[in-house]
Amino acid sequence: MKTVLIGATGYVGGALLKELLDRGHSVGAIVRDAARLPPPQPRLAVLKADPFDPASIAAAVAGHDAVISAYSPGLADPHLYEHHVAAMTAIVDGVARSGVERLLVVGGAGTLEAAPGLQLVDTPEFPAQWKATALATRESLAVLRRSALRWSFLAPAAHLEPGERTGRFRLGDGALLVDADGQSRISLQDYAVAMIDELEMPRHERRLFNVAY
Repeated sequence: MKTVLIGATGYVGGALLKELLDRGHSVGAIVRDAARLPPPQPRLAVLKADPFDPASIAAAVAGHDAVISAYSPGLADPHLYEHHVAAMTAIVDGVARSGVERLLVVGGAGTLEAAPGLQLVDTPEFPAQWKATALATRESLAVLRRSALRWSFLAPAAHLEPGERTGRFRLGDGALLVDADGQSRISLQDYAVAMIDELEMPRHERRLFNVAY
């Protein structure tokens, strides 16, 4: 399968890239800094595209089977919300123009329901430093829902950190998942497994789903 990965050297994107390559996919990587990619190899190509320009995105992704977006402007960006939403809008538009039908998106735990009708981002205890990212991710989900693409939006558990690749986890339909100790967590590696599983065998098209232990 030929897949474009936007943000292939980021926190989540790096784990997705490794999982894709380990599972035999051919990857076109759209990145800010190609020097941070793994050494050159036959199934990894660097693609050039402006994440805010739909025409540029369309040209880069045309001819591929699917696109995965792990785009993030970074917490240090003072205009994080605006840039995140603008990029997602351009990515959705660009993928639609390209003729590629499938778009998988790295979501955020803030979009999950802590209780019926109450998203995690709207709870009093939600960390202030993640608020802008969570709100931007929620708006990005709204952008996806207005599109005609075959999209999937995978939200991680509340705690997403480097760890083991176990291949053992639970999937949900939008409600926050917690373990026996009341913790909501998933490793970056197992998050990547869940995303590439969805790429290879679509089961959550045009909806949000989530992963946790």
